[in-house]
Amino acid sequence: MIEVEWWEYDDAEELAAAVAGDLQFVIESALDARGTAVIALAGGNTPSAAYTKLAAAKLDWKRVTIIPTDERIVPLGDKLSNVTMIGKTFIPKGARVMPIVPQATTDHKAAGRSADALMQDLHWPLDLCLLGIGEDGHTASIFPGADYDEALSGPRERRALGVMPDPLPPEAPVARVTLSRQGIVTAKALTIIIAGAAKRKVLEDAIKQGESSPYPIGRVLAEVELPVDIHWAP
Repeated sequence: MIEVEWWEYDDAEELAAAVAGDLQFVIESALDARGTAVIALAGGNTPSAAYTKLAAAKLDWKRVTIIPTDERIVPLGDKLSNVTMIGKTFIPKGARVMPIVPQATTDHKAAGRSADALMQDLHWPLDLCLLGIGEDGHTASIFPGADYDEALSGPRERRALGVMPDPLPPEAPVARVTLSRQGIVTAKALTIIIAGAAKRKVLEDAIKQGESSPYPIGRVLAEVELPVDIHWAP
């Protein structure tokens, strides 16, 4: 079983402050060690408050590159776009926020190949990957569907791929580009942020089940070799 450390907070405000502090520490460490930092951040509502607090940190943001852990294949600026949400917070600080889906397309496989090619030019492994999870157990955009096995067990050098969830999530019924399991688990620091009892139960079960888990997050974490920090609030 993987090594995890749970950090529990009384409310969303405390959760956001703690996660922001952790992310700041990892970024500062990368900047001190190498002069640059490359991080992947999750979309969604839960981490957005942490991003606002992180953006207030006195960091040399011009040396920080941020990619989304996954992106919906929609035009930039669309309300479903993760990089648009992340960019609104960090681009004004001077960070390089890199779109991994520069334009909408009907060919999710081609979008995935394009994203993977873009990532080959980044320093790798990631200094940090921040994940969220859904109540269905997905993480990033690793969902059940025709591309599920490829996302979990594709070539080790593949960092991203296009996926078509099946069924499509009703809140965002579009194809995606996602980091692969290898792209996630090779990160130097892996952090998970979740809120609510339902997601905690899913994550606890997934960790216990490991590689046999029916949940994507369980399958992903079964490959992690470094300790994982999990931040949770009710």
